[in-house]
Amino acid sequence: MSAPNGILVVDKPGEWTSHDVVARVRRLAGTRKVGHAGTLDPMATGVLILGLGPSTRLLTYIVGADKEYLATVRLGASTTTDDAEGENLGWAPAARVRAITPDRLAAAVAHLTGEIDQVPSSVSAIKVDGKRAYAKVRVGEQVELKARPVTVSEFEVLDTREASVGDALALDVDVRVVCSSGTYVRALARDLGVALLTGGHLTALRRTRVGPFAVTDARPLENLDVAQTLIAPADAASALFPVLALSAEQATDLGHGKRIGVDAPDADTAAAVAPDGRLVGLAAVRTGSARTIVNFPDAGQQEQESR
Repeated sequence: MSAPNGILVVDKPGEWTSHDVVARVRRLAGTRKVGHAGTLDPMATGVLILGLGPSTRLLTYIVGADKEYLATVRLGASTTTDDAEGENLGWAPAARVRAITPDRLAAAVAHLTGEIDQVPSSVSAIKVDGKRAYAKVRVGEQVELKARPVTVSEFEVLDTREASVGDALALDVDVRVVCSSGTYVRALARDLGVALLTGGHLTALRRTRVGPFAVTDARPLENLDVAQTLIAPADAASALFPVLALSAEQATDLGHGKRIGVDAPDADTAAAVAPDGRLVGLAAVRTGSARTIVNFPDAGQQEQESR
């Protein structure tokens, strides 16, 4: 029996780490060759992309895809982690929360839309001096991260409602965000609170899309049948890139690393697919010729090569 090979789109449950999901899928699939394309916080739910077998090579290309989120921002208080899991740093006066008009909220959201410089949350997975920022924060170290350019292509307010939290008043704002890889929605919540002088943090986060893979394609971990759920390597690559259809001879030559002549438009990256539907690799196409960027042996070939 060949080892599993393909892309798996999982609907991550809350309170699970991305590593927890990888460990579960390794057990279900009976292979150690499982990786993921970008973490989700434990409190977050939604799309987590896993690669199995040779298809882990595709994860590098999925990590950089744009992402879509549905989230709830609570305006009225900041926290140490910019989300509900952190320590509350104090509530804003109720009058200040009530002063958030639809126009002020829209203006603050617009200011955080487009190409912006964002300071990541201090509890992010970014490495500082060789250690994850969140690990340094947990042991009491002060972490200051530099702003980095990100793109928030869509930041849409879906709904707002007042919320009473003990004696405090908050405004819960449901939003939809489409952003580039490396954007922190927690940081958007924090910065929205700063702009409105109330403080802000995230209380809910659901990733609904990574590149072409939507939450409607995702499967829950409960009763997950890996073999039935895997997206074939060629199908996954074809969703990400234009398809370069090969003849049998071209597939052999390209698989051996040869440059081949093709009748296809230029592409920085194309999914090179053999006549039998197998993903031969990813190729760069220029002026009628194609060269391999990375080969994708099938799982059986990889097992033989590793022996």
